[in-house]
Amino acid sequence: MAVEKTYLPRAIEGVLDRWMTGAAAVALDGVKGVGKTETALRRATHTWFLDDPQDRSLAKADQDFALVPDGTLLIDEWQNMPVVWDQVRRAVDRGATPGRFLLTGSATPPRDADAHSGAGRILSLRMRPMALFERGHVEPTVSLEALCDGGGAAEISGRTTWTVADYVTAICESGFPGILRVPDEEIREEFLRSYIYRVIDRDLPHNGYRARHPEVLRRWLAAYAAASSLTTSYSRILDATTGGDGEQPSKQTTQVYREHLTALWLLDPVPGFVARSHEFGRLTVAPKHQLADPALAAILLDKNAATLAQAKNAGLLGQLFESLTTLSVRVAADAIRARTSHLRESKGAHEIDLIVEDRRGRVVAIEVKLASYVEDKDVRHLLWLKSIMGEELADMVVVTTGQVAYRRPDGVAVVPLALLGV
Repeated sequence: MAVEKTYLPRAIEGVLDRWMTGAAAVALDGVKGVGKTETALRRATHTWFLDDPQDRSLAKADQDFALVPDGTLLIDEWQNMPVVWDQVRRAVDRGATPGRFLLTGSATPPRDADAHSGAGRILSLRMRPMALFERGHVEPTVSLEALCDGGGAAEISGRTTWTVADYVTAICESGFPGILRVPDEEIREEFLRSYIYRVIDRDLPHNGYRARHPEVLRRWLAAYAAASSLTTSYSRILDATTGGDGEQPSKQTTQVYREHLTALWLLDPVPGFVARSHEFGRLTVAPKHQLADPALAAILLDKNAATLAQAKNAGLLGQLFESLTTLSVRVAADAIRARTSHLRESKGAHEIDLIVEDRRGRVVAIEVKLASYVEDKDVRHLLWLKSIMGEELADMVVVTTGQVAYRRPDGVAVVPLALLGV
């Protein structure tokens, strides 16, 4: 089935273009199918596709790039030939001009691969699946960058027709451009299902790890998916992995799972917030679990738009709505070079779903609520954080499934996810 390919711009492109004007080599990293090649091709003059044996032979023969004319050389899926990383690094050391090399990769190479870190020579930029505001469905009216500017002065306005049903669809359609374009829901589900099997059966072995029991790994991934947006301990995720056959991986095996799945950019946990200058109680450093895309979590748990919308799955829907919000916030934060984390006191008295900290140290605190309305109890943690951080807390936000963006009298911005952008 032919699917029309309309290029949808990515928020990270502004950063990529800036970096290419000042750095000789930039690596665009991210999970497979996220759109790295499509974005990079629009900036390349020449290309080496290293999943193609002919281009690999060319790369081996032309180790100093003498045969490549002036312009930007895109080296796609560079991890298929890790030595090319060192070739680029040496070319940078010899004085390559800004924008000379653009590398894309769907995995970090195995530890024993012959590749230098590239520190100081090659800049690495993460591309995540498409945020909701990048998919062409919605027109954002609230800017994360403006929220970071602080003082509660960011304009909070706008209206959307989106309902919970639309967000359920957005969760399940994924932010992978090639899958997102497929109009048939059943076929999208099959693509997502095959994506998981490809990771287990092909991508992991290609990156140096072959699971002895692939079905056990798939069950562990499903248990991880069930912990989306939670700080569930890895031991509890392990306990949830046992199947009908009684087979359960060891703790050491699951650590290997995590290491290799992270190398493929498939796991994307949100780190705990690190307090630098304020009096907090003891904060947890445990990450919030997230897969690269909430659609992968849904498919691992055998959920589609129809079943996810059922009342019995309300808890899971809340988790995956937070996952979708997290993806959108992270993409927007990446575009302004801000960090994203979560905050939770170790005893659980206070927690904030997402913390965005920009390069000036300004913080935006975000709570996520699967509801169309916000009550006073929903903002209590935000106001607590304001009492501690004062003016360093640039803004407070509750992201909802409502239809109107507005600011409450207490200063908290209420923003439907469909209206939140860069």
